[in-house]
Amino acid sequence: MKDNGRITNKSDFKTSNGMNSIASSILISGLIIAGAIILVNSNNSSRPVVTLENADNVSIVDGKQIIEITAKGGYYPGVSTAKANIQTILRFNTNGTFDCSSFVRIPKLNITEYLPQSGITDVDLGTQPVGLLQGTCGMGMYPFEVDFLL
Repeated sequence: MKDNGRITNKSDFKTSNGMNSIASSILISGLIIAGAIILVNSNNSSRPVVTLENADNVSIVDGKQIIEITAKGGYYPGVSTAKANIQTILRFNTNGTFDCSSFVRIPKLNITEYLPQSGITDVDLGTQPVGLLQGTCGMGMYPFEVDFLL
């Protein structure tokens, strides 16, 4: 029973107290989730932006096609377009790479390559036919692909 806004019955107190604890739990959960989102976003601020668009990362030097990819927290760009039927080098650039992107796999060509923490590693792809060549990190978390066209 309530008297002038005060709780005088134990059952009213339990109901009121239960509502307060539910509201408190929801508020605390929301704050934890918001804090986690802010923390994750602040940790990814130094990471390059992942896009599925093709980048200008392919050049031809001395008759060889060179595709440059940065490996750190994934592969950038994730999608490259190159010419088919020309000798091709896949050049990986690393700079303080300590994650699984330092271990490259290209299953179709049976290529497995360990990249240094910092440096440049050239992987000879030979002459590739028209088609899509897919690669990934050692754990399969970070994919990349090269689309070979005429």
